[in-house]
Amino acid sequence: MSTDRPRRVNIVDVARHAGVSHQTVSRVINDSPLVAAPTRAKVRAAIEELGFRPNRLARALAGGAAREVTVLTTDTSLYGASETLSGIEDAARAAGFTVSVSVMNPVRTGGDADALARIPHLGSPAIVIAHDATTTRAMRALRATQPATTVATGGGDLADETETADWLVALDDRAVAARATRHLLDLGHRTVHYLSIPSKAPRQLGWEQALQATGRAAPVPAACDWSIASAYHAASDLLEDPEVTAILCGNDDLAVGVIRAAHDAGRRVPYDLSVVGFDDCPFAAFQVPALTTVGLDFRGLGRGAFDLLRSKLDGEAPPRPSWRQPELIVRETSAPPRSR
Repeated sequence: MSTDRPRRVNIVDVARHAGVSHQTVSRVINDSPLVAAPTRAKVRAAIEELGFRPNRLARALAGGAAREVTVLTTDTSLYGASETLSGIEDAARAAGFTVSVSVMNPVRTGGDADALARIPHLGSPAIVIAHDATTTRAMRALRATQPATTVATGGGDLADETETADWLVALDDRAVAARATRHLLDLGHRTVHYLSIPSKAPRQLGWEQALQATGRAAPVPAACDWSIASAYHAASDLLEDPEVTAILCGNDDLAVGVIRAAHDAGRRVPYDLSVVGFDDCPFAAFQVPALTTVGLDFRGLGRGAFDLLRSKLDGEAPPRPSWRQPELIVRETSAPPRSR
C-alpha cells in the first residue's frame, strides 16, 4: 500500500491552469486593482476548480509584505549553531528575507507556550536549530501547530522520528562517529573512550555501535558540558589509567581540554594518547598538533534548512540536499598506540 501523500496544489498550478503568470495569480489573491476583470474571473475559476487554498502567510508574501523568518536556538556562541545560523542568513538574504533570532535559555525557558510566543503570529515561518532538549521541545510544539511553515535543522533526537523528509534537514552524526571510532580501533587501540556533550545523542550511539560491532564493551562515557574546562577535568580523571590510549570527543572544544590534560599528565599526543574531535572548528587545522576531527557542513545545512522552508512556503517539492556529507579528517592527533 502506497503511503505517498497527494501533492498540494500550488500557485504555479493555478497559473498554468488559467493560462496566466504566477504573478498575476498573486495579484488576484491579494485583490490587486491591476488585473482586468476577465482575467480575474479566469484565475478565480481556476482556483475554485483546483481547490487551491492560499494560506495567510502566502498571501502576505505575495502581496509584497516584509518577509521574515524566525530562527530559534539556545546558544549562538556554539560553533555548530553559529555556522548553521550563518547559512540560514546567507540563503534568506539572497531570497529577500530578513532573519530574526530568538535565543532560548535552557534553564528559564518554559513549555510549548514559550516557543509559540517567540514567533510573530501563527503561520509565521520558523526554523529551529534543534540540537538539545530545549530546542527539540520547541520544534515539536511548532510542528504541532504550524507544520506547513516550520522546519528543523541539526537533527538531535528528532532525527529518528518518522516522516521527516519534508521538514527536517540533518547530518548523519551517528555514521561518522562510528567511522571515527573505527579509525582509532584500526590504528590498534584496544578501545576508545568517549567524552560526551549535553546533546548529539547520535554521536554517542555511533561510538557505541562501532565498539559493539568489534566485540568490545563501550566504556562509561565521561559526561561534560560545553566548556573546555569540563573536558580537561574529565580527561584528567581518565588519564590516571595508563590503559586509556584513545579518546573520541563530542566536539572540538572538548578535544582541546583533553589535549591540555594529556600535556599536564605527561602524555604526548598522539604518541601516548590519540584524540579525535567533532565539528572541524577553524582552529582544528592550525593548533599543534593539528586535530583529527569530523568535518560537518553546518553552513550548508543552514542554507538547506532555508531552502526547504522556502519550498514549503511556495508549495514546491523539497529540494535535494546540497550540503556536504560529514567526513573524517585525519590530521596529527591520532596514531597507533605505543608498544607497552
